[in-house]
Amino acid sequence: MEDDTLTTLKILIIGESGVGKSSLLLRFTDDTFDPEQADTAGQERFRTLTPSYYRGAQGVILVYDVTRRETFAKLDNWLNELETYCTRNDLVKMLVGNKIDKENHELDRTEGLKFARKHSMLFIEASAKTRDGVQCAFEELVEKIIQTPGLWQSESHGRGVQLSDEDAGGGGCGGYCSLV
Repeated sequence: MEDDTLTTLKILIIGESGVGKSSLLLRFTDDTFDPEQADTAGQERFRTLTPSYYRGAQGVILVYDVTRRETFAKLDNWLNELETYCTRNDLVKMLVGNKIDKENHELDRTEGLKFARKHSMLFIEASAKTRDGVQCAFEELVEKIIQTPGLWQSESHGRGVQLSDEDAGGGGCGGYCSLV
């Protein structure tokens, strides 16, 4: 049997404070949800970490809150920052409209889709609270990264990860994701 290579992918989760970045991550990694979760990564006091945070990322999840239009309006700022600090130009991007479980949506799905298409991004609506779309978001992003060999080849060794078709998934997210 060939020597298997394990690769770590660097995936960023960015967006305004309070959109649910931490909640999405905790739902995916631990299958937990804390309604009191502090979503601090978007706060101004963490801005000094920005260049190292972006360096070497292979994928990014941009998150907005479907109940707060101002979080959607700031996505262009996050994309500009991504372009400024990211060291890869073939980075895979996914737009996530979070908090679809809540009432009083200020944005509908078509606005998210339009923005994602304009910026060549994957798109999904999700709820960290109810689990809807969360696993799919991460799986589809990783699958797209795997389909872009230059993104997961080892930079120091020039070797790629050997994955079977089964390992790479198969888009089995029940239609949540829109590949745009």
